[in-house]
Formats: sequence, structure tokens, C-alpha cells
Amino acid sequence: MLIARLIADPVTLETRLEAATAALAEAGLPLAHAQMLDFCGDVLQLELPGDDMAVLRRVLDEHFSPSDAIIARDDIRVPDVFVSDMDSTMIGQECIDELADFANLKPQIAAITERAMQGELDFEAALRERVGLLAGLEEGAIQRCLDERIRPNPGARVLVETLKSRGCRTVLVTGGFHHFADPVAETIGFERVVGNRLEVAGGKLTGGLVGAITDSSVKKRVLLEEMEQRGNGAQSMGAGDGANDIPMLEASTYGIAYYAKPKARLAANGWIDRGDLTALLKLLEIREEDWVAG
Repeated sequence: MLIARLIADPVTLETRLEAATAALAEAGLPLAHAQMLDFCGDVLQLELPGDDMAVLRRVLDEHFSPSDAIIARDDIRVPDVFVSDMDSTMIGQECIDELADFANLKPQIAAITERAMQGELDFEAALRERVGLLAGLEEGAIQRCLDERIRPNPGARVLVETLKSRGCRTVLVTGGFHHFADPVAETIGFERVVGNRLEVAGGKLTGGLVGAITDSSVKKRVLLEEMEQRGNGAQSMGAGDGANDIPMLEASTYGIAYYAKPKARLAANGWIDRGDLTALLKLLEIREEDWVAG
């Protein structure tokens, strides 16, 4: 059995559903049941026999785009663990690109960031190259960047605080830096932070990093570690937008691609392409009156 929940344009929803139903039947995946969830007038739930998730997501993309959605093979419920990327997922910026602007290097570094997020460059090599270009930048630029540039994405704090209120463990894991991730996590409400550390000497960035690199393998490992601690039957939700998030998204019960690059979106079984992060609460069937602002 496949279950899909989605939020799409309500004005054209009925027409789109008719077309999608015909397309699913033609593809050998007949729709068994469709209903709007009672708690919220804009969440459509579809139930289908079979296991061809690729066909289902293709039809959803063809007939409901843009949408916010989760596809699952079992009843959708609030996860026990939520692990999220930071840059361009929980916040609206790429921290290293914004920091580079203080060194008048944003175009050069942003171009490398974009290629890394698309999966065109080795993550660690691209990270070290970008950090190396920042050598000599005053450490105080980090706080200025935080104060002037870095902002949570809409719904981020409500999402995290509401999940926590339901007993969900929340972890921010980033290929970025603790200098940014620690205050961001405090603002949004994450309980644990995993990231990279910029090397600083004499009040300036050296262009190096301290310790092991947090890359895609670490993101996946953190998810699995947290899941193991929750025991058998635990479910997880991971969120990200770039190639570095793919292993984590694939390992999650609900892998959510947030306005993601194509490769990351293809690896996920859920996506946010239309609304803000509170759309995930609707898709998890949490009533708005039960959301926690923090």
C-alpha cells in the first residue's frame, strides 16, 4: 500500500485529481481512495495498492506541481527523530557565501557552493577550497554576518518546537560551521548540533578547519545513531536541499527535499515546493491550534 499526502492549489485540485486518477490507472497503479483530511481543508490523502513509488511521484509532479507532499508505504505519523540540514533549509542563506561577502569574495565562493550543492564537486575539496579563500578575515565578521544576514526560514521554529512537544528528538547537522550553527540552533530550538569548525588564530580565520569534516556520510550516520537510540520501530524525518543531504534523505523514513536541487529532490520521498516549513506539520496531521510557537 502506498499513501501520499499533498498540499496543492485548492482552486484546481478537483480537476487535477481527476487527471491524476486517470494517469495512475493507465500506469497500473489504480487509486483506491482519496479524501481531504478533516483536520485541515487543504491536505489531500491518496491511498493506492502496490509499491511503485516512482510512478506515484511522477504522476504527482505532472498533475499537482507545485505541491508539498509526503509519500510513504505505511501510515504517516509524527517521527521520533528529526535531522535537518541548516543552510537553505532551516535558514534562507548559505552562511559561507554571506561571510565571503565581508571579504569581497562572494561571487567566487558562491559559484563553488552552487556546484557542490548540485553534486558536481567533491564536498570536502570544495569546502576546503572555499574556507581557504577566507584566510585573514577578521573573526568579528562572523558575528556581523549572523546579525545582518542570517535568518530562519518561515516556519522553522514552529516546526521544531512542535515536533519537540510531540516527543521528537531534533538535530541540526550541517556541512557549515559551528560559529553559525550553534546560535541558529538555539534560535530555532534544536537539541543537538553537528557541524564543522573554522580555525581561528589571532582573531582571524586561518583558512583551515579543525577536526573531522561533517559531510554526507556523517549526516547519515548521525541520523542512524539517533534512530538506534530510539529503539525498534522508531521513525525519522530528514530535511535538506543539496547533494550533500542525499544519503540522509534516503535513510530517513520521510526524506524531505526543501526547495531542493534536482538530485536531492529525486532522492527524497517528500518535498516542500510550495509552502513554508509548517506545511510539514499539516502533512503530519498536526492541527494548527496545536502548533508551538516557542
